[in-house]
Amino acid sequence: MINIVLFGKPGAGKGTQAEFLKGKYNLTHLSTGDIFRFNIKNDTELGKLAKTFIDNGDLVPDSVTIQMLEAEVEKNADSKGFLFDGFPRTIAQAEALDAFLNSKNQKVTATIALEADDEILVQRLLERGKTSGRADDQDEEKIRNRYQEYNEKTAPLIEYYKGQGNFYAVNGIGLISEITERLSLIIDKL
Repeated sequence: MINIVLFGKPGAGKGTQAEFLKGKYNLTHLSTGDIFRFNIKNDTELGKLAKTFIDNGDLVPDSVTIQMLEAEVEKNADSKGFLFDGFPRTIAQAEALDAFLNSKNQKVTATIALEADDEILVQRLLERGKTSGRADDQDEEKIRNRYQEYNEKTAPLIEYYKGQGNFYAVNGIGLISEITERLSLIIDKL
């Protein structure tokens, strides 16, 4: 079983790349953003709670995120592996994911970070916001707040996963096919 954590700042291309990787490697794609939106759309208790944070451009607290994610993993117990997109975002979440996977006799196989310049990503998100309908992609101040949250809470994951020997950085700028190829070169060697 292969379990990949795909992370990077909002707009780095995680969702786009996950679409290619899930098919190529037969992985179950677990996007915290999609899981949040499903729970919000269906007005679940966790969804209502998550919405209050998302609407302010803040990260959803670990306890809420972890409950949603564990439920999705359980729903897909027969999967050949998981592609975690947008999770973990904090050291506490990474430790919770490790503990959860260990309870299933699994582990994170690789953590791959899509790296890109903030200014390029801000423009990507503002463009996406014109068609996505997502309020958090239409306000530059909220986007920059998300980056500040990322720098404070998510960037420390780089050292966490480097310490486990399973961290890889990939240039997230270029043609989608070029980025997919960069990711595949890493995954094929796992």
